[in-house]
Amino acid sequence: MSLSQLPSGSGRNRTTHSYVLNTLRNAILDGTLAGGTRLLQAEIAEQFNVSITPVREALRVLAGEDLVELDPHRGARVRRLDLTEVQELYELRISLEPLMVRRMIAALSDDTLDAAENLVEQMRATSDVVAWSEQNRQFHAMLAEPERASRLSILLTGLRDSAAPYVRLSLAASYARRRESDDEHSQLVGHFRARDTEAAIALTVQHLRSTLRTIEDNHTT
Repeated sequence: MSLSQLPSGSGRNRTTHSYVLNTLRNAILDGTLAGGTRLLQAEIAEQFNVSITPVREALRVLAGEDLVELDPHRGARVRRLDLTEVQELYELRISLEPLMVRRMIAALSDDTLDAAENLVEQMRATSDVVAWSEQNRQFHAMLAEPERASRLSILLTGLRDSAAPYVRLSLAASYARRRESDDEHSQLVGHFRARDTEAAIALTVQHLRSTLRTIEDNHTT
């Protein structure tokens, strides 16, 4: 797959920057631009009939989302999924997240659980995988809010942030898995409300294993 498969810039009705950013992001998430594809600024600008500036800005944003790798000598490339890395990330999360559940099961207030439930409804309502991925990250962080300054929380935040681009890339191809995740999130809030530690831990591990399986199923070399 190549840049030639991207749409031209004709007929866009958004700002140039947002048009270039959203088109490139969607092309990465849906596989039109496969991992390892070189992203040449001049070629993209010509394809979209825009200047170099909005292309450069868009690539910086995508690099911040870990969808693009920027190298001062080699330029920009679409990030490849490193299956070994993501498997290690999830192995660590599967080991550590239950520890956080045990700490949080009696500590989370009804207000926090209400906010988490509202966030799940926002996730159900969006079709934007980037927005969903960010809300997903916020949801899991919310369930650890009272421990946010602890060493465990800092470790888990780093692991979640590192996993986020893999979640975006893989769940973009699996609408059904996103909806399953929403259901699991809702059930998890229910377990926290009931202060059911073992059920919350079991669902947390199942949730992580299912997400990892989706990433593995959608991995391409």
